[in-house]
Amino acid sequence: MQKITPFLTFGQQAEEAFHFYISVFKNAKAGEIRRYGDTGPGEKGSFMTGSFEIEGQQFMVLNAGADFGFAPGLSLFVDCQTQQEVDELWEKLSAGGTIQQCGWLQDKYGVSWQIVPSILGPLLSDQDPVKAGRVMKAMMQMVKLDIQQLQQAYEEA
Repeated sequence: MQKITPFLTFGQQAEEAFHFYISVFKNAKAGEIRRYGDTGPGEKGSFMTGSFEIEGQQFMVLNAGADFGFAPGLSLFVDCQTQQEVDELWEKLSAGGTIQQCGWLQDKYGVSWQIVPSILGPLLSDQDPVKAGRVMKAMMQMVKLDIQQLQQAYEEA
């Protein structure tokens, strides 16, 4: 097991979220599922915890019986190589959730995600502050990030 693992706590939706996240990402796989026994907040035999992996990153989910909720101050950052990947993950993860500015969204469970094209970092950190500033301005006007528009802002004369 990796040293630090994101552990997402749900009231009663952990099993649903577990299957949802595995279905969203192409390189994802289910791990171990544990069910409640005679003790605990869940009914005997109901989903307690599950582990899964996305792109080599381990996650765990728990049905705690009480909904602790999620806050946008902690988000899951997804590095996307192509616009197709941005579009696909954006569509799947935002379904039933809420979309926000600059590539951020909350999924239907309240978990915050940043769906970000890989090229954004290099464009924003360009040594030419004018180019980087144009990219920042373009990004601030976007909801879902668009690689072509970011590159156009960078290349403006």
